Amino acid sequence: MRVYWELARVGYLRQTAYWGATCAGVFTNTVWGFMISFVQLALFAAHTRVAGYDATDALTYVWVSQGMLMTVYIWGGWVEIAQRIRTGDIATDFHRPVDFQGYWLAQDIGRALYHAIFRGIPPVLVASLVFHLRFPTSPLTWLVFAVSLLLAVCISFALRFLVNLSAFWILDHRGVASIASFAWPFLAGMYGIPLAYLPEPIYRVVSVLPFASMGQAPLSVFLEKPGLVPTLALQAVWVVALLALGRVVLARAERRLVVQGG
Repeated sequence: MRVYWELARVGYLRQTAYWGATCAGVFTNTVWGFMISFVQLALFAAHTRVAGYDATDALTYVWVSQGMLMTVYIWGGWVEIAQRIRTGDIATDFHRPVDFQGYWLAQDIGRALYHAIFRGIPPVLVASLVFHLRFPTSPLTWLVFAVSLLLAVCISFALRFLVNLSAFWILDHRGVASIASFAWPFLAGMYGIPLAYLPEPIYRVVSVLPFASMGQAPLSVFLEKPGLVPTLALQAVWVVALLALGRVVLARAERRLVVQGG
């Protein structure tokens, strides 16, 4: 466990080298947050509640989702592993005395912690000065939200890991990455629009997919919506299933590399 703790620390420290990018990202998230907030306010000027959300819920959803964007990293992480596959450096990685999937997961958790603090909190604090937001009143809710957010990061990593591994079979993984970076944020409800706004039959399907567990799930926990236990249970199931799938694909990829003389 000491190895993975150090890897997580390295993942955190790597992000501290990019203060300019962090500040620019906070500014961008804040601007987008205001834009989406006024769209939501226009909607609630004509409706008291929409799909169980009032105006305060909707604004809180917008700003917490903006704070989660880089924490969950729903559209990123397409480069490093895939690039090592293309260059052949992956062969060296497989000989390291540490689990390959665990190596990258630990670093990703460290990265997520950095962005949760320095990219997640500032936009929400700015918004709280302008809008009335709904923050959890119970310490237990904060704790459960932290657990839910960690599960969301693990699900995001597992999906990004699979996209990276596609580089073993296709010449250029960027096509798969482009599709994922467009579709996943929408299916996760990370564009500041709750998935509950979708028509009920569509929402029922989308809400049980792994993408919703990356965005809508922790946001519902933060807003203390009903169904807390099922939400966490579904997230945990997706974490186990997707990480297991990643290990299966990784094993096949490693055999493929050996057969090809890597």
